[in-house]
Amino acid sequence: MKKDTGIQFDTAISACKDIFLAKMKDYGPAWRILRPESLTDQIYIKANRIRSLQDKHERKINEDVWPEFIGIVNYAIIALIQLQLNDNANLQLSLPEIEAMYDDYAQKSRALMLDKNHDYDEAWRNMRISSLTDIILMKLLRVKQIEDNKGETFVSEGVDANYYDIINYAAFALIMLSEKS
Repeated sequence: MKKDTGIQFDTAISACKDIFLAKMKDYGPAWRILRPESLTDQIYIKANRIRSLQDKHERKINEDVWPEFIGIVNYAIIALIQLQLNDNANLQLSLPEIEAMYDDYAQKSRALMLDKNHDYDEAWRNMRISSLTDIILMKLLRVKQIEDNKGETFVSEGVDANYYDIINYAAFALIMLSEKS
């Protein structure tokens, strides 16, 4: 039976959004204070922890990689929101405003995923979760380099394109993890 990637993606993003909204109720938009570089580093910390757990096969903290991939999706969407709003925007946005932005970026990510998934013929389904982790880390290193270059690129996509890819690779990992359980 062929799996419907769009539906699986929606399920994964829905789980991410549920956590995002719950944290918004707990903390409000405290993340609005973060600079784009800080968000990149926060995503890096999560991806690096996943890789560390994959390599060590031992955990000192009893938490698997599932919440880390959710965090990657959510922080990447937050980063896209921050890029849109820039430094001068209001720090106190309402929950409905933020939820609408979250949904917009999730839908843009989904549309990109479906287009690439078509062209690549769902190659991600034959990948390992560890490879998805490595690609996320590579994308983050690219973002860090672009940020260090003050956003200048010569032939490469910008920061936003890398964040979209990070969202999609993390969603693929969430799909794979849910299929295993």
